[in-house]
Order: sequence, then C-alpha cells, then structure tokens
Amino acid sequence: MAALLLIAALMAASYTSSEAAQPKASFEDNFSIMWSEDHFKTSEDGQIWYLSLDKDTGCGFQTKQKYRFGWFSMKLKLVGGDSAGVVTAYYMCTENGAGPTRDELDFEFLGNRTGEPYLIQTNIYKNGTGNREMRHMLWFDPTEDYHTYSILWNNQQIVFFVDKVPVRVHKNNGEPNNFFPNEKPMYLFSSIWNADDWATRGGLEKTDWKKAPFVSSYKDFSVEACQWKDPFPPCVSTTTENWWDQYAAWHLSDEQKMDFAWVQRNLVIYDYCKDTERFPALPVECSLSPWD
Repeated sequence: MAALLLIAALMAASYTSSEAAQPKASFEDNFSIMWSEDHFKTSEDGQIWYLSLDKDTGCGFQTKQKYRFGWFSMKLKLVGGDSAGVVTAYYMCTENGAGPTRDELDFEFLGNRTGEPYLIQTNIYKNGTGNREMRHMLWFDPTEDYHTYSILWNNQQIVFFVDKVPVRVHKNNGEPNNFFPNEKPMYLFSSIWNADDWATRGGLEKTDWKKAPFVSSYKDFSVEACQWKDPFPPCVSTTTENWWDQYAAWHLSDEQKMDFAWVQRNLVIYDYCKDTERFPALPVECSLSPWD
C-alpha cells in the first residue's frame, strides 16, 4: 500500500509539474486589435491587456475565431474614478461593425461620476434589431478588482453572468422567431469609447477629458464553444456532446434560480419587458419564463 501511495504521489507531482509548465495563452493567441494599436498595452507576460480612451480615440479588439454556441468568459477591471461618458463594451457579434443584419449579445459598462455606481446594460440583437435593453446595478465596485463576466449561449437560452451569478436570461421558444439569435456564428469583441451623448444620465454628464486616459483592463479569457469552420461546421445543429449544449445548460439550476431571484428583486434598474409606454404590446419573448 505504501508503495502504491508513493507511486500515486509521484504521478500527481509529475502531472502538476506538467500542467504548470504549460504556458497560458497570450493576447495575441486569441485576439486581433481592431483599431488604435497605440492605445493598447499588455503586461510583460502578455496576460493582462489594457485598453485606453483619450480625447482622440478609444480602441478595441476581437477574437481571431468565430463561434456558434458555447461559454465565453473574461475578467475585467473597469475605469476607476470619474468615468462619466465612458463605455467599456464587451460583446459578441456576427461582424466587425454595426451592420444592418447583425446578431449581437452585449455587455456595456456605463461609467459614472466619482462615487456613483457603474451600471451594466445588456442588449440582444437579431438580424439588426435590438431594443432589448436591460440595466442592472452591481453588488461590488467593478473598478477595484477583476470580476468575471460570462455568456452562456445555446439553442435554448442565452444567460449573462457576473461572477457566475445569472443576471439576465433570454429564452428561445423553439420556433422560427425574430428575437433569438441562433443561426449565425459570432466573434467576441471588447472596446472602450466615448458615449457621453447618452451613457451617463442620458447624456447630461459629459466626459471630463482632464481625467484621460481612461483605462479598462482584461485577463483570463476562457472559451468553451463550437468553433465555426466553413463550409460545414460541426455546430450547424446542436449535438449535445458538450456541457454547454446539454439539458442541464438549457435551464437555470436551483442554486442559479435563487441567485437570479435575488438579482431580480434588488439590482434591476430597467427591463424593456416592463416598459409598457415604450412597448404597448410587449415583444413576444417577454412572455417566456426564465424559470422554465
């Protein structure tokens, strides 16, 4: 028995050393810079990425690969101090640019005056139509440390997570529709830009360029997804071979439902499905229960 335990310990040590020897993917392994390369920096080891905004321009990056369905996750630390007018966008989209028929899944972090909380705006587009905004407060200061922001996307639901807490659930009804993007592959993007015409108090608070440059930072990108390959990608239809496309990922777990209920009670600032002034006849997806 002692000999077996010694062998097991040596194997575990060898495995750990082998794992430790594997280098982490750098920014260049996963992403390409879209614009303003001089506003982009990395740490010496290539593991932390810094995007900056000044009065001249912001900057942005995108994945080299596109995907259809999966789990997409990144740790972000947002602009600290007075960030009014500044938007850090972290999103998935079918193309580089706001094309008229794009599909898109958005996290947008809306800066604020010093001491006021950040808001998260999420939105979903299908074939160029969005107008599905939700806004949430956060239960922490996203400028003090890195927090994890994730998207689960399969043919049954889209879930936005913050530190593994589901903050938004967008369900599919299983029928052809104009509200659930599930046909086109998407890249993952992030950018920082000036949106002081609308981002903070509807545009009342303008960007204070004396505080520039404004810097958001990123690390630990993680993706478990179906990589799109032409002309016959394996993700044209669901296969249930991956955890993110199996039954358990089609619904919130009991623990996730408890977290989601707490978010609904305490953190929702705006929900388009409750805006009857804007939508006298609510969009059809608003009748789909996130609990099912």
